[in-house]
Amino acid sequence: MLNPSLLLAIPLLPLLAAIVAGLFGRFIGRAAAAGITIAGVAVSCLLSILVFKQLIFDHAAVFNAPVYTWLVSDGMRMSIGFLVDPLTVMMMVVVTFVSLCVHVYTIGYMSEDPGYQRFFSYISLFTFAMLMLVMSNNFLQLFFGWEAVGVVSYLLIGFWYTRPTAIFANMKAFLVNRVGDFGFLLGIAGVVYFTGSVQYSDAFAAVDKIAAAHFEIFNGHAWNALTVICICLFIGAMGKSAQMPLHVWLPDSMEGPTPISALIHAATMVTAGIFMVARMSPLFEGSENALAFVLFIGTLTALLMGFLGIIQNDIKRVVAYSTLSQLGYMTAALGASAYSAGVFHLMTHAFFKALLFLGAGSVIIGMHHDQDIRNMGGLRKYMPITWITSLIGSLALIGTPFFSGFYSKDSIILAAEHSNHGWITTFAQYSLLAGVFITAFYSFRMYFLVFHGPERFRHKPFPGEHDHHDEHDEHGHAHVHVPHESPAVVWVPLVLLAIPSIVIGGIAITSMLGGHFFDGAIFVNLEKHPAMEHVIEDAQSALHMGLHAFTTPPFWLAAAGVFLAWLLYLKKPQLPDLIAARLQPLQRLLENKYFFDWINENIIARASRGLGSLLWNAGDKAIIDGAAVNGSAAMVGWLAGVVRRVQTGYLYSYAFWMVIGLALLLGWFLVGKH
Repeated sequence: MLNPSLLLAIPLLPLLAAIVAGLFGRFIGRAAAAGITIAGVAVSCLLSILVFKQLIFDHAAVFNAPVYTWLVSDGMRMSIGFLVDPLTVMMMVVVTFVSLCVHVYTIGYMSEDPGYQRFFSYISLFTFAMLMLVMSNNFLQLFFGWEAVGVVSYLLIGFWYTRPTAIFANMKAFLVNRVGDFGFLLGIAGVVYFTGSVQYSDAFAAVDKIAAAHFEIFNGHAWNALTVICICLFIGAMGKSAQMPLHVWLPDSMEGPTPISALIHAATMVTAGIFMVARMSPLFEGSENALAFVLFIGTLTALLMGFLGIIQNDIKRVVAYSTLSQLGYMTAALGASAYSAGVFHLMTHAFFKALLFLGAGSVIIGMHHDQDIRNMGGLRKYMPITWITSLIGSLALIGTPFFSGFYSKDSIILAAEHSNHGWITTFAQYSLLAGVFITAFYSFRMYFLVFHGPERFRHKPFPGEHDHHDEHDEHGHAHVHVPHESPAVVWVPLVLLAIPSIVIGGIAITSMLGGHFFDGAIFVNLEKHPAMEHVIEDAQSALHMGLHAFTTPPFWLAAAGVFLAWLLYLKKPQLPDLIAARLQPLQRLLENKYFFDWINENIIARASRGLGSLLWNAGDKAIIDGAAVNGSAAMVGWLAGVVRRVQTGYLYSYAFWMVIGLALLLGWFLVGKH
């Protein structure tokens, strides 16, 4: 039996550390604020590993119980509770380990920032919120964690709040996530409507009852209740996990410091939607239409966001669009009912994508905060540790056999191929294969431009500097800033993340995909959705799967992508500009990101502002202020004016009206008698 006190300590330690660093950071100093938050997350990570050992290796019973009752309303109990099963404990270890690496990395990356203590407080608070989300056993706590990670991400994206671009980015992230969260809240409300409970177990037990019910959203059109609920829940996942068309916030969120990109946009917040759908697998398995919708959206995101990665020149934005594409792969796995494969890719992706983000941050430090990959080149000899770890991350990302990303990505492609959603299956199969080529191309485009080729940084001043041609050394050579390897607090987390990026896939695949690791945590109806059977068969041997990969299309497509990147950006560097000039319409489409931002800002946002202005002028000013408030005041004033004319102050006037009144009363009395 797992110890409830130990489970409670795992999320509360980062929370307490965040409170101390946030409220008392200026009194305890920078070193103490960093030390307290790192210690809190480190202990939380160790306890998570201990729980993992107890649950997986010692076969302790799954923990599913409330730890605190918040309120009881009309018989519905709302409580804080934990569900700790294999899915949860895997997420706990991933979240705390990546968070610990980011905390250590932050010491070096944010060393000169005046908001040092505040930053540590925020990332520790974020860790608490994410742990509460993944450990929840009910929709109330899930929604609390869901909103908490959204609020903290708002604070982190806009951490440098003096930058207008950062403020715009965090507001954009907040508003887009509100759209998704509205759908998520409707889905939770639907569950509560049919079950009268916020507990997962009650919702899963009522799947048949919900599936038999219907909503009439429009008169004469009945919608299956389970399909509506699942799609509403998935809309929440679309916002949090940045699926089209609610993906637009994630690239702009690169305005936040690089450690945030690794923590939020690689391993934790953006994967919350993937985790949620996997947790809700008993619900989604009951709706074919919802699964088809999930598969289509995931495939579309994986393909189209990969194309955008090709034209990016900001090193962080290349990795950001890579994240969007990989989230699409995870979502496609969910739609194919291969929830285990999606969650497995979530885990492997967390390590190598955090590695790539932190590697990008190391490059930015070495390049004196220049983020344009066109100003780099030849960094391999200046930053050897960053170079080799970034190469490992890139090889894992493109699905190189025997690297962690290979096992998870190939499993997703196999699952999509054997899903049974008609034309969407065909679309998914070929689009995800095309995505392999695209991923390899943009990943190694960035890799070659940054670490190989000519040293372009010698020919341009760094940001914020002036190109003073009269500044020379004693030999007449112009002064330049030579890149340098990052300090140990930066490169040690890179090494720690590089290790699982290589080995975790091969170690875990036989149990997580080929075995019974997720039994009881994830439900799949194999009779209706047989895709996972093929994945299980393929995942029986990591060695055999890796050797077989050299004969499969994904390997050769990835190799072709790497070769094309090498050809265009190392051997024939003049070709990309010539190709772009020939494909101007496509180049313009990609540069404008399929015009999603333009549509949002010029149609949706403008229409929203217009509607708001109409409601303000017609409703607030005309009806409420004009008719109700000012109108009633004017009516009272007019009535007072009329009454004032009667109150003359003359005795004969009052006597006259008394006589008139008496005559009227007498007439009414006489008429009543007859």
